[in-house]
Amino acid sequence: MYRKILMRMRMRMMNATRKVVVGWAKEYKRYLSTTTTNQILLSPPLVSVDLPEIWGSTSTLYHHHPSQSPVSHAKIINGKSIAEEITSRVASNVKRMKESIGKVPGLAVILVGQRRDSLTYVRNKIKACEEAGIKSVVAEFPDSCAEEDIMTSLSKFNEDPSVHGILVQLPLPEHLDEEKILNLVSLEKDVDGFHPINMGNLSMRGREPLFVPCTPKGCLELLLRSGVEIVGKKAVVIGRSNIVGLPIALLLQRHHATVTIVHACTKNPERITCEADIVVTAAGVPSLIRSSWLKPGAVVIDVGTCPVEDPSAEYGYRLVGDVCYEEALSIASAVTPVPGGVEPMTIAMLLCNTLDSAKRLYGFT
Repeated sequence: MYRKILMRMRMRMMNATRKVVVGWAKEYKRYLSTTTTNQILLSPPLVSVDLPEIWGSTSTLYHHHPSQSPVSHAKIINGKSIAEEITSRVASNVKRMKESIGKVPGLAVILVGQRRDSLTYVRNKIKACEEAGIKSVVAEFPDSCAEEDIMTSLSKFNEDPSVHGILVQLPLPEHLDEEKILNLVSLEKDVDGFHPINMGNLSMRGREPLFVPCTPKGCLELLLRSGVEIVGKKAVVIGRSNIVGLPIALLLQRHHATVTIVHACTKNPERITCEADIVVTAAGVPSLIRSSWLKPGAVVIDVGTCPVEDPSAEYGYRLVGDVCYEEALSIASAVTPVPGGVEPMTIAMLLCNTLDSAKRLYGFT
């Protein structure tokens, strides 16, 4: 008798929770379909998308979609235009902050050495800050600099109230302890989102990191703004770096995708990847992903940016991604180009994180 009563109570609780889940799904879709003039990003706080873990019949929430036939020409996800729109909204918020309280967000960048790619990235970030009205400062060091010099500069930025975000441009020269340097960045100014506490909070349900790493955050925003359904979908992340692979896998999981990570030691990576509805690749291997790796109708986010020799190009090389772009266009439903896909979104997310940091400090809404 008691067992029957307990079973009835359990069933009632499960049915009530399922109603909450279904209600959440409807609210989430409504949230993504509406924007306001002050809204910068579509991605909501992570805690708000966490669901109770209920096993059993969920047919009202998740729907199976049969494999699509090959797509004649994929939609090109224009990261550049999306990033420009986001940057414009950041600039509006910065202007409003300056007019209201006389303050603007500040970003400090640590740049070590003369790597051409690092110099280009930093230059683009500083230019974006200027366009958005964000104050920026760059501390430059030679390749041979001592670790203590960087640590001293970081400590000053940590204490400077006009600096709300600190970025250490990676990679660093091999003689420097990257982990030690990154750990010194103040948690409240870690706009790159690499601090262990930020990464830990990202990985745990019910926790909210102060900052989400910029490139993964940009990838998620591209998916949301392109109307890609994430809940219940199979996603494959190619690459497991702390900068991209791991955090984007955690983000997709928090948004209720079923996530598999493929890396250099994975057996049969092609077979695994061709089952994915969403593919995010950050392997750094030119044209690794061929059409045979892709499920017809898959959405492809290509984070890879690799220079390959091309005598006909202006600088003797051109940039390509991990994905064989022309082949992907004929089978995917949507794909990001390289360049012009993820990279501008990374910079836009850096501006968002810096603005959020300043808003948090000043209590500005």
